[in-house]
Amino acid sequence: MAHFYRPKKARSTTWARLPVLHPLAHGALLLGIGCNVLAQTPSPPPSTLDAVTVKGQLNPPTGVSGWGDVPAGKAPFQTNTINLEAQRDRGFSRLSNTTKLDPAVSDAYNSEGYWDYLTIRGYVVDNRYNYRRDGLPISAETSLPLDNKERIEILKGTSGLQSGVSSPGGLMNVVVKRPLAEPLRSAFLEWRDPGAWLGAVDISQRFGKEQTFGLRVNAAHERLDSFVRDLQGHRKLLAVAGDWRINPDTLLEAEFETSQRSQRSQPGFSLLGSTLPAVNDARINLNNQSWSLPVEMDADTYSLRYTQRLNPQWRWSVHAASQRLRTQDRLAYPYGCSAENNYDRYCSDGSFDLYDYRSENERRRLHALELTLHGQLQTGAVEHNLSWGVQQSKLIQRFQMQAYNYVGSGNVTGTATTPADPALTDQNTNRDERSTEFFVRDAIKLTPRWTAWLGLRHSRLERDSIRTNGSRATSYQQSFTTPWLAASVALNNDTTAYASWGQGIESDVAPNRARFTNAGQALPALRSRQTEIGIKNTARPLAWSIAWFDISRPVSASVGPDCFSDTPGNTCTRQADGQARHKGIELTTNLRSGPWSLQGGLQWLHARRQNSQDPNINGKTPVNVPTTTVKLQARYDVAALPGFALLGDVVSESRRQVLPNNSISIPSTQQVDLGLRYRTAGTGNKTTSQWIWRAGVSNVFDQRRWRESPYQFDHAYLYPMAPRTFRLSVQTDL
Repeated sequence: MAHFYRPKKARSTTWARLPVLHPLAHGALLLGIGCNVLAQTPSPPPSTLDAVTVKGQLNPPTGVSGWGDVPAGKAPFQTNTINLEAQRDRGFSRLSNTTKLDPAVSDAYNSEGYWDYLTIRGYVVDNRYNYRRDGLPISAETSLPLDNKERIEILKGTSGLQSGVSSPGGLMNVVVKRPLAEPLRSAFLEWRDPGAWLGAVDISQRFGKEQTFGLRVNAAHERLDSFVRDLQGHRKLLAVAGDWRINPDTLLEAEFETSQRSQRSQPGFSLLGSTLPAVNDARINLNNQSWSLPVEMDADTYSLRYTQRLNPQWRWSVHAASQRLRTQDRLAYPYGCSAENNYDRYCSDGSFDLYDYRSENERRRLHALELTLHGQLQTGAVEHNLSWGVQQSKLIQRFQMQAYNYVGSGNVTGTATTPADPALTDQNTNRDERSTEFFVRDAIKLTPRWTAWLGLRHSRLERDSIRTNGSRATSYQQSFTTPWLAASVALNNDTTAYASWGQGIESDVAPNRARFTNAGQALPALRSRQTEIGIKNTARPLAWSIAWFDISRPVSASVGPDCFSDTPGNTCTRQADGQARHKGIELTTNLRSGPWSLQGGLQWLHARRQNSQDPNINGKTPVNVPTTTVKLQARYDVAALPGFALLGDVVSESRRQVLPNNSISIPSTQQVDLGLRYRTAGTGNKTTSQWIWRAGVSNVFDQRRWRESPYQFDHAYLYPMAPRTFRLSVQTDL
């Protein structure tokens, strides 16, 4: 459940009670395999499956793409990898900070104290289906800590080959830190304005005569203190990852992560009648009632992966994971203006209707299992790089009754006080989903220069849902196949041109309510399509890529004379309602020359709504989607002081629409961030150590503008840019 009240519009998408092998059973199975291998003849020192750590690589592979070790510069799609160093240099504290670095990634509803919402190529990334952890699906309806993550991977475009169901913008994948080949003792301490601080440790060690066992431990504790007033909180993390190099061809990996976060969240501002208000004070908190409670997010994640090399060309692996989320979602929630009969904005005088919203004891569980076989095959003069696999996942969501009670009027100055009303007055919806997905991928090297890329994924989806009082049950099953194909040609050793085409799927069902003529019926699968043409150059000192893309996404909507009331009934139909068409050009560069390092990108996006039955939105730009985005990062290494570097980032985004009819928009935004980094290194008898000191200031010129304008559940929201803030950190590695 998000910040928004959804019962009147909630999808009664119901998904199912289905038998799936419990992840602990998967673990027992894999451990049994490992023990069986261990019983074999003792092995020589491990070599083949050693973990590899890549640092400073300009052209790393992106695992989320599913094409193995293919370098990003040779792959026929657009990706981005953000490593840990880049995150710390810029003071990353959450996944949404990726909006600072990638021109295709933008804010979608990024409230302080809540989980992240992002868009890629103008489409909102679905928190239930578009996130991965080491390549396996996870739910992002929680806070995703970064302290134990090696890097963030972004795949741009339709993802039907990588995910059975997903929105068409792309995928986000976080990669867990694993044990290193060499020992590591790292500590990190950071302070952020106005009073937040973070302490974290990272320890890696190998054990045994042949360094057979590896262990990596990450722990963090943070005092949260947002620029928004009265949003203090805390979070903590403990993560342990281990591996067992059973023999040169066999690797068993396991890891566990537990995290807790508690912090009040930030409601959005809105239009005041027909007026776009100015940003007078970005620190105002509309969730400052005496009865306001924090949003609490607890998460436990476990995974086990077994990899077996069969011969120099072939290997297979089994990867299982389980994620368990517990959430207390509470908010003094502003929504609409009943005094002026406007429910998509606040009142002209700055007041609004205020609700006591509480959805407590939310439980989400996601179990996933993937079996894959990778290898190379020669057929005559043609070389194949093949992958086959099957992935099974089960999602279980359990809720209880929730509070959504009108408690009076608030105001945009944050000075109104109202009584609490925590009575549980509204039903919620429990959901179950099971999916089984079969996939095959083949990179066919036709000649030394030409490669054909073919992929196919077949998905079987089963969903059930039912209200917490046992009413409005729905159930449906769907099967669909999503193809993907591409061709690439090496123009020279450093330059690759490509063209690709692919499909993606989203699934929808008509809510099981009396107002709908097709209540409880599944809609035909919503099949998005993307065409992309690009060129990549990885030569130094200037690497670059340019891509043109065209994505068409079907849209489902509720259409009829009355889609808001169940009386008299049969007045609305859930149906396909045209498309969202996003065409654009993306340009990225990476220049390294002498002491200078410059990288960044530009995205120009022509996004329009087409063929809707609502003439007021046809041909209009989607809300909260900038047409032009420019993001640049610079680094200058000072020769006179080795280890000292100056950093600068620039983000510029064009205006965003506030309303679907494009009658109101927020102005363009520009932000400049500056930083410095100083690294000192020393060596002892047996160890090499380093200290890294960092300092930074965000929004140097203290711009006061609206950062984003999400339109959620028929309501326009506004979020301001954070004011000028400072940060300091120190890191030591041994």
